[in-house]
Amino acid sequence: MHLQERIQLLVDLGQYMTSDDPDWTAARQKAFAENGWFTPAFIDLAVKNIVTAFLDKKKLNSWAKQYALPEENASPKNIGLIMAGNIPLVGFHDFLSVFITGHRQTIKTSSKDHTLIHQLAGHLYATNENTRNYISFDDMLKGRDAYIATGSNHSARYFDYYFAKYPHIIRRNRTSVAILNGRETRDRLDKLADDVFFYFGLGCRNVTKLYVPEGYDFIPLLEAFRKYDDFARHNKYKNNYDYQLTILILNKRYYMSNDCILLEENQSPFSPISVLHYEYYKEAAVVSESAAGNEDIQCILGTGFLPFGESQAPGLTDYADGVDTLQFLRDL
Repeated sequence: MHLQERIQLLVDLGQYMTSDDPDWTAARQKAFAENGWFTPAFIDLAVKNIVTAFLDKKKLNSWAKQYALPEENASPKNIGLIMAGNIPLVGFHDFLSVFITGHRQTIKTSSKDHTLIHQLAGHLYATNENTRNYISFDDMLKGRDAYIATGSNHSARYFDYYFAKYPHIIRRNRTSVAILNGRETRDRLDKLADDVFFYFGLGCRNVTKLYVPEGYDFIPLLEAFRKYDDFARHNKYKNNYDYQLTILILNKRYYMSNDCILLEENQSPFSPISVLHYEYYKEAAVVSESAAGNEDIQCILGTGFLPFGESQAPGLTDYADGVDTLQFLRDL
């Protein structure tokens, strides 16, 4: 299958993903029924971002040209792909990268997010039967030529062991932070709320910690965050909120809240669901340098970094963990 044929299939897939096709509608409904974190609104958000940022013909051609991808892959490899399941279609970029490079992929999906990618693969099969030679699914990934695996820090240690003798990309836990200067407008705080709350904060690009100047006034921030008050009516999220609130109270920890999120002073960049950590700073340059050098950080938001509101809309070259997936695949 030639490169331009693969690109056109991806563009057609994007049109399918934004359609009212009954099978695709049913798949989205099923995904929500199977995983309560995958609300219809957040599935639609993930789909919109994928179609807009990834499945545009000009962007795909420019991406392929940037890496000088050949029109035909003369020696395709079989890539074992282990997908995460924290947010809807979180593994799509890896799927896309393998497909556009002309390699074959065998996918092990997460039990939390298997319906959507299976449906999309099924649509490709129906559009072009030859895609079955490029995309398959299996729970056992032995004997592949290379591996791309995404998981927790714990599972990554196993991946490192099992895949050590093969070319591989192993991804671990990462998160994102925001650096505030105290002069943010309400509009910027509203956008920051999206960076915190989209997908209930479960993605590696979600902001889970704030760096704020000493004496920072949290009231405008908490007011802006009220746009997500409805999270208090989401059973899974509310259970986490109540549990974390109980822990803070029992441990006599100081916290702030607006009934939809808990703010706690904590040095860790990782925070539990429904909790947002914060840390005071004296010099913005010092905290910026520290965050930029932290391997646990996927995105930094704030002046001089990624603008507020853009963390969940990565482009084709915004690679997870900063590892260039397309170069890895091209050079196999």
